[in-house]
Amino acid sequence: MSNILHHYVAEFGKKIDLKAADTEEFFDALIGGSDEELIASVFLGWNDKGIAEDEIFNVASLLRQRCRNITSHRKDLVDIVGTGGSKAKTFNVSTAAAFTIAGHGIPVAKHGNKAATSSSGSADVLAELNVDAAALPEISERNLHDFGICFMFAPNHHRLSPTLGKVRRGLGFPTIFNCVGPLCNPANTPFQIIGVWDRRIMTKMANARARLGTKKSWMVHGSDGLDEITLAGKTYVVEVDGKNVREFEITPSDFGVNAASTDHFRVSSPTESAKMIENILSGNALNKPVQDIVTVNAAAAIFISGNAENLKDAVSIARESIRSGKSAAKLDALRKGSAK
Repeated sequence: MSNILHHYVAEFGKKIDLKAADTEEFFDALIGGSDEELIASVFLGWNDKGIAEDEIFNVASLLRQRCRNITSHRKDLVDIVGTGGSKAKTFNVSTAAAFTIAGHGIPVAKHGNKAATSSSGSADVLAELNVDAAALPEISERNLHDFGICFMFAPNHHRLSPTLGKVRRGLGFPTIFNCVGPLCNPANTPFQIIGVWDRRIMTKMANARARLGTKKSWMVHGSDGLDEITLAGKTYVVEVDGKNVREFEITPSDFGVNAASTDHFRVSSPTESAKMIENILSGNALNKPVQDIVTVNAAAAIFISGNAENLKDAVSIARESIRSGKSAAKLDALRKGSAK
């Protein structure tokens, strides 16, 4: 099993991409391997070579084929997720945005994991919010049906390995799994906002998303390095509309909000992140920028899913979801649903 890993350490060193025909055998060797040093060498070589679009597509295709899926009768499912890997360690904006979106009645099937390259993964902060982030797929499916929101814990849907996870956490940089994870939602959500840690990888992910199929998705990257829509300046967007891919930029003024520094959003632990999210959803955000970063990211998903005419209208919808208490009610529902 280690032979193919050694082979690709050498191939990556020569800037040769993973071959499509080798993807399944290589992937099985990667998740079945126990040699942490060898696995780390694979990722180090891959990082030095650079991740290719075809590699993202081929690995994502394999993960999707093997995924333990959940089903829903809803055709307007939304996911809002980050790749992780951003050097700006902020609270879990996309998790707060998910409850805000669901509060308006738009179903959210959120996919995520524990942190590998960030201070707080979605599973980490949900656990702090007293949600069973590791709920089994059948529970997630029921929550989506009953409450219009669910969290799908990646290890329950994708067969990886503890050794692989340990190596990734020790590397200190994102890997191809940061790219493919958001492309492998077990509910196959047709609408996605995907925050990307590196602007250079956005188009590769977008092209892979187009090949995999989507109604509309945005890859977003803040000019300040956020893997979210930022308030600190421009956000670069690569939109996938069916098979069509285009690039553009948005700013806080497009949402009708003021610019603000990323310093407002920094946290050092899942506990801090959870407290910030509870304050936001209860209408007691520490300051307006903290609420605005959630509402603009929620607004993007509301807009691309066809539930608002423009981004400013979508911000108003997101704010009302919080003001009315409906977003907080979705958190309470998920707490109760995942505890059964």
